Amino acid sequence: MRSEAFQTAKIYRLLLKAVKKHIGKEGNKRHFLEFVTSEFRKNCNLSDGVAVQQKIKLAHDYTFLLNSVHHHKDLLFSYNIAVDRSDEVKRTLGKSAATVGLRLPDVYQP
Repeated sequence: MRSEAFQTAKIYRLLLKAVKKHIGKEGNKRHFLEFVTSEFRKNCNLSDGVAVQQKIKLAHDYTFLLNSVHHHKDLLFSYNIAVDRSDEVKRTLGKSAATVGLRLPDVYQP
C-alpha cells in the first residue's frame, strides 16, 4: 500500500512539474493546474484499485506525452525546421547582389 501511495505521489509531482514548465502557471492557464490537483484529490479515496491504477497510468502517460511533445518542438527549433526562412533567403540574396555591386529592388508590400 505504501508503495502505491509513493508511486502516486511521484507521478503527481512529475505531472505538476510538467504542466508548470510546459503549459505555464500564469493566471489564464491556472485552470490546468487546478484540474490536475482536483482530479488527484477526488480520486485519492477511491477503493477500486483497478480504476485508480488506470488513472495513475493515464496521468503518467500524459506526463510523458507532454514532455515528449515539447522536447520534439525544441529539437525542431534547434534544427531550424520550424523557422520561416524567407527573410534569411532575402538577406542572403541581398548580400550576394551587393558583392557584385548590385542592389535588389524593394518588393511592394500592401
